[in-house]
Amino acid sequence: MSSSTSIDDAARQAIGGDREALERLMRALQSHIHGLALRMLWNREDAEDATQEILTRIATQLPRFEFRSRVETWAYRVAVNYILDAKKSAIERLHLSFERFAANLADGLEPAAPEDTERSILIEEVKVACTLAMLQCLDRPHRLAYVLGELMEISGPEAADAMDISPALFRKRLQHARRSVLDFTRTYCGLASDSAACRCPRRVSRAALADRGGGRALQFASQPISFEEARALVRRVDQARWAAEVHRSSRPSGSSVDLAQGLMDAFDRSRESGFSPDRGSHGPPGAAR
Repeated sequence: MSSSTSIDDAARQAIGGDREALERLMRALQSHIHGLALRMLWNREDAEDATQEILTRIATQLPRFEFRSRVETWAYRVAVNYILDAKKSAIERLHLSFERFAANLADGLEPAAPEDTERSILIEEVKVACTLAMLQCLDRPHRLAYVLGELMEISGPEAADAMDISPALFRKRLQHARRSVLDFTRTYCGLASDSAACRCPRRVSRAALADRGGGRALQFASQPISFEEARALVRRVDQARWAAEVHRSSRPSGSSVDLAQGLMDAFDRSRESGFSPDRGSHGPPGAAR
């Protein structure tokens, strides 16, 4: 299920008590919510916890949804409200700025590195981790605007609705975030700049040190890539879009657990135990038959 119409239809059926429709809805939203949470919080465990809580809120608040907007837009608003109120992640507590991040990149570069054509899961890990960390240099409001408007390509009016701000303020935040990311990427990222010193292979040793399991560092990466391949992905678009493409082409692996299934299992256990919450206030659609 990918179209907004299908998602809206599933939501209507779920409100009517259709458990399978509720599960389809949760699965349709899970990857988008998790992607948003991961880019906002950087840490995979924090993102999974946030996604679980957001999906629970969507399911329990669904009976009160009046379809004045698309279900996806409303779901993003639920996610935004949760993320803005969530406690700061470990990386946010470092108060990372573009200046400090640039210094960190320079400090972590190795003089010798694999060839640009050598494919490695660690190169992808470096690329994804770096782009996620770069986003942390923006404060949460500007980070949200950039992720929703630039990376998830949600329309301005819908993104503004999700953030509960005016379209004019959303455009202002997005413009500021774009300029900040563009300036940094053009100066420091070898994927978008031929003169930048930082290249993913030169940080592979640092990524290997972070692999506590003794195998591959797989907090973010899902498949091997070479620096040459990564750069080609970035430069398939016009030069003015290279900075954004650095982020768009970095696709973190999905959640390590099936959050939608876990949510539905929890609802089923509640029903089997005889718990019958008030559907309009607390319980998920279909939780009480």
